[in-house]
Amino acid sequence: MAVVSRPQLELAVENADGVRLAAAVGAARVELCAALAETEGITPSIGMTEQACRVGLPVHVLVRPRPGNFAYSDDELDVIERDVAASLAAGAAGVVVGLLGADGGPDVPALRRIVEAARRSNPSAEITFHRAFDAALAAGADPADALARLQQAGVDRVLTSGGSPDCGSGLAMLGGLVGLGRTHAPTVQIMAGGGVTLDLVPSLLGIGVHAVHTSARPRLNGRSGTDRADAADPDLAARLAAALTTRGLEP
Repeated sequence: MAVVSRPQLELAVENADGVRLAAAVGAARVELCAALAETEGITPSIGMTEQACRVGLPVHVLVRPRPGNFAYSDDELDVIERDVAASLAAGAAGVVVGLLGADGGPDVPALRRIVEAARRSNPSAEITFHRAFDAALAAGADPADALARLQQAGVDRVLTSGGSPDCGSGLAMLGGLVGLGRTHAPTVQIMAGGGVTLDLVPSLLGIGVHAVHTSARPRLNGRSGTDRADAADPDLAARLAAALTTRGLEP
């Protein structure tokens, strides 16, 4: 059993204060989004993006033009492409997108279009595929094929809870994705996100995920899902970051 490197911490934030908190606890980067509690995240304004990028921590901008499903019209794809370019021009280090095709799996041609647009704007831009991946798994997509599609499209990482409502219930699939990724998508990082708790971190370390994503918002009544406080808890964020300094063992 080999020791794996420390997984990176990514915080989901909505403003520059959130980026400052992420920097203070030692997060590697942030995902910047708008209306997180109300919509599970949509594209933030360019003004907010510029302000967040001035803090100095790498900012990855969620580009999602509307709530709802992840099958987009040609007009919506044009909006996504333009927002990707504008976000990178505003100083973002990467973008976060999720595009599903008619068969319910990742849409490789649409993804390639967005990835190429991103790299034209910034050749070093990182592309994360968000939890549309979980919608694909929940609809019956083959995990190995779904990962291979991301590899084909040039995606750098995938944010996933293993196709379940949260990482706790999706832990077995998350471990499976880490293993499948070595063969089918060796350059795609597996980032666990969705209902991440402090108690869950050792298990995530144990299965060898490459990164952990959280909003660090405390639950209001112990349930998973959207029933959370609106703002990140600085103490919880710091404890999550500290927990990730423990090195996991690769199964």
